[in-house]
Amino acid sequence: MRLARAGLALGVLGGAVVLAFTGRWPWRRLEVEPPIPVLATIQFKVSSDTLQRGETLGDLFGRQGMTGAELPGMLKAAGLDPRRLRAGFTVQFRRIAGEPLPVEVLVRSGPQERLALLRSGAEWTTERRPVSWTTEMVRIEGPIESSLYDALHEAVPDALFDADERIRLAWDLADVYAWSLDFNRDIQDGDRFAVLVEREVSEEGEVRVGRVLAADLLASGKHLNAYRFEDGEGRSRFFDEDGTSLRRAFLRAPVEFRRISSSFTRKRFHPVLGVWRRHEGTDYSAGSGTPVMAAGDGTVLRAGRAGGYGNLVEIRHRNGITTRYAHLRGFAKGVGAGRRVSQGQVIGYVGSTGLASGVHLHYEFRINGAARDSRRVDLGGGEPLAKSLMPAFQQERERLARALGVAGPAVTDRIAE
Repeated sequence: MRLARAGLALGVLGGAVVLAFTGRWPWRRLEVEPPIPVLATIQFKVSSDTLQRGETLGDLFGRQGMTGAELPGMLKAAGLDPRRLRAGFTVQFRRIAGEPLPVEVLVRSGPQERLALLRSGAEWTTERRPVSWTTEMVRIEGPIESSLYDALHEAVPDALFDADERIRLAWDLADVYAWSLDFNRDIQDGDRFAVLVEREVSEEGEVRVGRVLAADLLASGKHLNAYRFEDGEGRSRFFDEDGTSLRRAFLRAPVEFRRISSSFTRKRFHPVLGVWRRHEGTDYSAGSGTPVMAAGDGTVLRAGRAGGYGNLVEIRHRNGITTRYAHLRGFAKGVGAGRRVSQGQVIGYVGSTGLASGVHLHYEFRINGAARDSRRVDLGGGEPLAKSLMPAFQQERERLARALGVAGPAVTDRIAE
């Protein structure tokens, strides 16, 4: 009996050994789940600080417990000059909870980029990070009662564009029609506008005006359409519904969107001399230092003092045309007799030199020496698109025209692409 039991035990033990080596078991193994690792999460604290009037960037860093003199230098080396920063500039700090010094400092170096200062121990490094923007298409429309500025302020809510961006949109829209209209004179009460423009929003919630895509201006009962399209040379320009460029040989006005203070007239009472005399140009009232642009491509005949004109730039253009820009505060760098200038190039700055009763630009347009009213001169037609580009233009024009509509009741819409 004992021998039988011992044999049975030896048999079971031997079978277990065989099964162990072959990996086969007659019973189910007990599976034990491995323990889940515990990950320690680091808690960060984010804060911001603003540069105050009279402070340096070093003062701001010092207020945050950062005394490293190399930090402003690192930002300058990365392309941000601390000496040019103004009050209101904001810096963001990221700290590990409980630590006095930040591990990351973020500053905006431009609309498309921010600079990051990263700390590892006592060492700092810089890193460039792009700022992403999303774009949507917006349609804005309304009447023009007194000025384009006022019209946009009335038609556009703050939630869409703030006051500064509305002003920028007014300038951009005036630029679209720079060859067709003088916004200082040609716009009248009762005119209307409709504009299709991009609204850009950054990942930080900033909002800005993007590109003007199309516009319809109802001026003196006539619709003036403009559609953005890339021409065959890769340039983005504006064309009318027939594919003709809005660009002309001369701008309607040599200063950007300013009020006319004195028009071309055969007889005017001179505010300084106190006599009636011919006024052979158009006076544009603008702030001192406002940039003055060349109305067209040409060559500078003179740039200097010229009696009652004060500081004067005179430009010779093709077909016997000359233009004069008087009472300037000063001249743009490089502008002098014999120099070539291009349309829209800044040639000087509005001032009150010579026989001027106040700050303004006196602008003359002469053909073969005879003064003409620059606002009524026929500037000719624009260049048409190449025939090979017309099918693509027509397709883009139809897309924009559907979204733009025509100048009608005042409204603002966001349009899905």
